[in-house]
Amino acid sequence: METKKWIKSGLVILALSAAVVGCNNSDYPGFKKMDNGVHIKYHVKGDGDKTPELNSIVTLDMIYGTGDTVLFESSKMPEPLSFPVSEPSFKGDLYAALTLLHIGDSVTIAFPADSFFTVMAGMPKSPDFVKPGATMYFDLKLKAIQTEDELKAEQHIMLEAMKAQEQEALQKYLSENQHSEPLASGLYYTELKKGKGKTPQAGDVLKVNLSVGMIGGISLFSNFGKEPMEIEFGQPFDTKGLDEALGYMSKGTKASLIVPSHLAFDSVGRSQMIPPYTTMLYEVEIADIKPKSEVEKERAAQQMKASETAEQAKKSEAQKIANYIKNNGITAKPTNTGLYYIETVKGTGKSPENGKSVKVNYTLYNIDGQKLQSSLDSGKPFTFVLGQGQVIQGWDEGLLLMKEGGKARLLIPSALGYGDTPRSADIPAYSPLVFDIELLEVIDSK
Repeated sequence: METKKWIKSGLVILALSAAVVGCNNSDYPGFKKMDNGVHIKYHVKGDGDKTPELNSIVTLDMIYGTGDTVLFESSKMPEPLSFPVSEPSFKGDLYAALTLLHIGDSVTIAFPADSFFTVMAGMPKSPDFVKPGATMYFDLKLKAIQTEDELKAEQHIMLEAMKAQEQEALQKYLSENQHSEPLASGLYYTELKKGKGKTPQAGDVLKVNLSVGMIGGISLFSNFGKEPMEIEFGQPFDTKGLDEALGYMSKGTKASLIVPSHLAFDSVGRSQMIPPYTTMLYEVEIADIKPKSEVEKERAAQQMKASETAEQAKKSEAQKIANYIKNNGITAKPTNTGLYYIETVKGTGKSPENGKSVKVNYTLYNIDGQKLQSSLDSGKPFTFVLGQGQVIQGWDEGLLLMKEGGKARLLIPSALGYGDTPRSADIPAYSPLVFDIELLEVIDSK
């Protein structure tokens, strides 16, 4: 993974928690300034005898954030954090600091937060929750240093071992389960139910029920008992083994597949779900086969109907809101954006601010009064960071008007909700929404 992509992905992990370090001014008291501009504080000195060079691969533990907000913790990642050392993007940045460390060193480094967001992460400006002059702190513990050649050699050994393990697991599975003989490609295709009619031609659209798993009993996906998925035959879909099998099937055919890795994800795997050299297991059923032209005609008709329905909903939304206000005796005036805020219990605690986490209970209704969802049913309040677009605009605006302990009803027009995007069958396009909100807590970082 490229380092810049990793840094950007780290920015989306926002969890208010313990401060990284107690220092919080621009002079970095307690830190030592090194010749390359790095401000550093040593906690533990390691016993390693070398430091990373440019393009070295480092493995480390890392926590970073501002003085009151933790943005990233490597301990929460499923795999150890490793990335190559790049040229510093500014004097005293993370990469400059890494070149000073020995294996086993545990340190904290500090530099301006705006340099991190606008230079290192490539953002046009720092997020709103970052105060002007804020400091970014990185807690680092260096665990390993490798050259690219060393890393490739290690990966090669690991992959060869996984390749051998696949063959062992496959032979064991074949000995314990009924199956057909392998086809010339190596695919094991066993027909469970014979279908009728012709096999698909390139461009045909198949309606498919599919379950996917791995040898070892791990199930990854199934849509049996749900709406069949549509697959255009002749276009790559999931694996070569599945693509090959679909060509042998007709409407009503059901088959089980054993797909060795050379017909699946080979030595690469898929993200963190499917390791390299993994044999895949499928159960496949073709519910229908239609020419692409017929499907496109049906889709166009459905799209036209959906557009007409959405346009009607758009025209009637204002009247629906007016009727709700009249029927419920609401006297509150809308805000400039159109939000209706109806306070039911006045809060006496802290007021929320953008950039802080809030914990709430909520119940969602449609404009007709039908209950759609509630955190009270699960007993799990909802926590999110206010003002960061993690919720609909009506929530971000309405919560700012509340205090801890308060309760309010928010009547949210679709422009502050999901707009012209259907959310579900219960929330079509241009749906005004009604939320009962209880602000339980404004969470301060500790």
